[in-house]
Amino acid sequence: MTFKLPMFNFKKLWLIALVLGWSSYLSAHEMSIAEMTIRQTQAHEYIWAWGVPGRDRPIGQDLKVTWPDGCTADQGIIRCGPRGFKGQITLTGLGDTYSAALISLATQNSVQPQVFTLTSSQPKVSVDDSGVDERSSLEVAHSYTLLGIEHILSGIDHLFFVISLLFLVGYSKNLLWTVSAFTLAHSLTLAASALGFLVLRSPPVEATIALSIVLVCAENLHSRQTFTRRWPALVAFIFGLIHGLGFAGALKDIGLPHDHIFVALLGFNVGVELGQLLVLTFLFLVYLAIRRQKHVDSFRKLSIYIIGSMAAFWSLTRIASLLTL
Repeated sequence: MTFKLPMFNFKKLWLIALVLGWSSYLSAHEMSIAEMTIRQTQAHEYIWAWGVPGRDRPIGQDLKVTWPDGCTADQGIIRCGPRGFKGQITLTGLGDTYSAALISLATQNSVQPQVFTLTSSQPKVSVDDSGVDERSSLEVAHSYTLLGIEHILSGIDHLFFVISLLFLVGYSKNLLWTVSAFTLAHSLTLAASALGFLVLRSPPVEATIALSIVLVCAENLHSRQTFTRRWPALVAFIFGLIHGLGFAGALKDIGLPHDHIFVALLGFNVGVELGQLLVLTFLFLVYLAIRRQKHVDSFRKLSIYIIGSMAAFWSLTRIASLLTL
């Protein structure tokens, strides 16, 4: 049987270009985080640097730093007056090269470093060398919700899994149960891993995530009543447990503030859900626009083949990386 690409009019081409352009944005807009470490060496003196020793992470020399009043920085050393290292740190330039910045502050009075997260919408943070995190719960929730939204929108493998589930069940009541099961599952493992109750290596998790997309895409290409088609919510729950570990890996890189762990965790999870709903809403609008077109089924199958092929490639490369460890 020969597969012929359908002829599209201008309206259809515009809609497809919109979808492909949006997808290209997601694949190109990877989450990049600049990291700064600050460590107190004596009463009013600190050493600071971009990056974390021994880790290949983005650095942020193109970000402009404004230190607290009374503090000056020169060649990696911060010197503060009698008031100490207290006040606001501001980063200018977030949102261009870097989506967020982490500041790790280790003082002589703190048991463990304080972790602060700054974003383009919240580019400043109050610090205190007494070891007290002065941020309100609302500020922390706002920052981590935005990070959760950005993570799901830049995590194209997670989005592909959700889109594959959408193709499988369609916009029906089953979609509500399926997406809810996926949400519940990844919320459980995200929390368990972030709080240290569940620890798994990242490479096997990433390989399984890619394989989950391949499986759902394969189920989309036939109409047999398999286990996945009979119980899509259960399948979404099972794989959601694995995807939650992937979310937890990203959250581990970002870090959780010691004084606001549960608020940050909840905010990040809410952000992931909001981003997921944003994607489903966008796709629903596209569906409403093209559902009466006679070639919509061909477009659906083509999309499944593209997603499945990319997931298969990810699976092979991630499994290969496991074998070389």
